[in-house]
Amino acid sequence: MALRTLDSLGSLAGKRVIVRCDLNVPLKDGVITDDGRVRASVPTLNALINQGARLVVCSHLGRPDGAPDPKYSLEPVAQRLSELLGKPVAFARDTVGESAHDAVAALEDGDVAVIENLRFNAGETAKDAEVRGAFARELSALGDALVSDGFGVVHRKQASVYDLAGILPSAAGFLIEKEVDVLDRLTEKPERPYTVVLGGSKVSDKLGVIEHLLPRVDRILVGGGMLFTFLKAKGYEVGKSLLEEDQIDTVTRYMTTAQESGVEIVLPVDAVMAASFSADAEHVVAPADSLEETPFGATGLGLDIGPDTAKIFGDAIRASKTVFWNG
Repeated sequence: MALRTLDSLGSLAGKRVIVRCDLNVPLKDGVITDDGRVRASVPTLNALINQGARLVVCSHLGRPDGAPDPKYSLEPVAQRLSELLGKPVAFARDTVGESAHDAVAALEDGDVAVIENLRFNAGETAKDAEVRGAFARELSALGDALVSDGFGVVHRKQASVYDLAGILPSAAGFLIEKEVDVLDRLTEKPERPYTVVLGGSKVSDKLGVIEHLLPRVDRILVGGGMLFTFLKAKGYEVGKSLLEEDQIDTVTRYMTTAQESGVEIVLPVDAVMAASFSADAEHVVAPADSLEETPFGATGLGLDIGPDTAKIFGDAIRASKTVFWNG
């Protein structure tokens, strides 16, 4: 797959470079509990710093619904990034407002600023192309070029990902280069049996992955929050579990295509059901076809696969020569 890489942008010394990362990390009481995504952004950022670029780092975090929400602030991420880069990182308390413009204007060659959560502006995820485009144009005023390095978001039609790339000269960062290289190798001559493990909360976020891999793999293991949409497509009741009703027809089509192609889609045989989504919630393990037959009834909330499913998945993974895990 041909990508525009950093080299395609030419000399970036003294230029303002917007770096769209995926810094959507878990937070508890304002503290990052897993900084893996922040660490993954460092190689690209260091390369740009060494070129003398002026970095404007942006990302989303959580689902703040288009308005500022302190619990989804990127400030803890900026602090952690400063530690990992070993240098000060400025933090702007808005995305395209006065604070952002002041932070960017103060940058010198090799400096880094993080602007506030992109999703604090409704234009980032707007379905209306004009609204989304207007926000992208505001973002573009902060930079001279765009480096896209958030592999987990590159498929999304959002202002900072899709629209901004049509305004500024753009290229892929090292993380996306690496992920695309892995995908290329997984689709050309993978060793078999070839198993894909799918997780994550939403089927809609995996449509491109599933469509691309379905004709190429031997087995797909479905876990994470998305498993409940698959179970619903099989006719099972799932209580108050995460469910994308509008994706049931798509999932049904995937399962039919897989069966016709000889691809095994392995769904959970059991799941953990709870009274609520919390670490100390009362919970039980229930068979996949009886998720509402627990003490929680139809109000039960599915959290994850159960132990029997974990064993089945583990056996399938150990029996595979190639494993691709997404989500």
